[in-house]
Amino acid sequence: MRHQFVLADREDPHPDLLIEKGRQGNGVGDWVPAMKHMYLAKWIEGTREMRKRFPDRVLVDLFCGPGRIQVEGETRTRLGGAQIAWLHSQLDDTAPFTKCVTSDIDQARSDACAQRLRALGAPVEPLCGAAADVVDRAALLVPPTALCLAYLDPYSLEFLSWDVITRLAQLKHVDFAVHFSTSDLRRNVKMDFEREGKRFDKVAPGWRKEIDVQSFFRGDADDEFFDYWCRQIESLGFTISQRFPLIRTKKNAPLYHLVFFSRHASPVRVWGDVAQGVNRELPF
Repeated sequence: MRHQFVLADREDPHPDLLIEKGRQGNGVGDWVPAMKHMYLAKWIEGTREMRKRFPDRVLVDLFCGPGRIQVEGETRTRLGGAQIAWLHSQLDDTAPFTKCVTSDIDQARSDACAQRLRALGAPVEPLCGAAADVVDRAALLVPPTALCLAYLDPYSLEFLSWDVITRLAQLKHVDFAVHFSTSDLRRNVKMDFEREGKRFDKVAPGWRKEIDVQSFFRGDADDEFFDYWCRQIESLGFTISQRFPLIRTKKNAPLYHLVFFSRHASPVRVWGDVAQGVNRELPF
């Protein structure tokens, strides 16, 4: 039997609270619901049988935003990433997340996300602060035997701290869905290398020794950085899905790679199925 996928949509229970409208304030790209949220939702639906094996199932979102987005050119608003994850985990109500640990560096945004999750019936544990500062508290909120999804969607690559990944990687059962800002890396990697900046040192410690200087002349230094980061992930015992979609702007400029990794083959396989194309339906 084939499940007809429909991305969750709800009216905003708190229209008076903050809404994410992107850096320019005129709305986020339509790729946010069409790709980022769609991939996340399909993966969550596709792994529900796996989640049933665990009495505790935890979502960790350390860049949660206000829990509501407005797409450029639209007047209505849509669900944020944590809300999408929560609602799609409730498919047939057999394996919903038993806890949502959320955080944002801005208190008002963190509070807004938590209020919107609670309005949807989600059990939420909100935190506030930079991801690297709250990750220890977040990890302690995950029961030792829980299955955890770490959903990391930072604005800029520099906030994808290696310390955040290594701390969450200490959890016994954890999968990662990471938005890796390719555009930020391509714009700034050469300048960061030449000026000995610190923007990317916390993302991939030791990267300077691994980059071939000639790659800056070839124009593939960003690829070498990404490859090094992936090798570091694998050194933690994870398998990275070979399907990491590249999200582009309407002008075809690269924005993000969507990277998924796990210590187990089944969730990686499901991500591979999901990431084959936006129109692919998962058999249930």
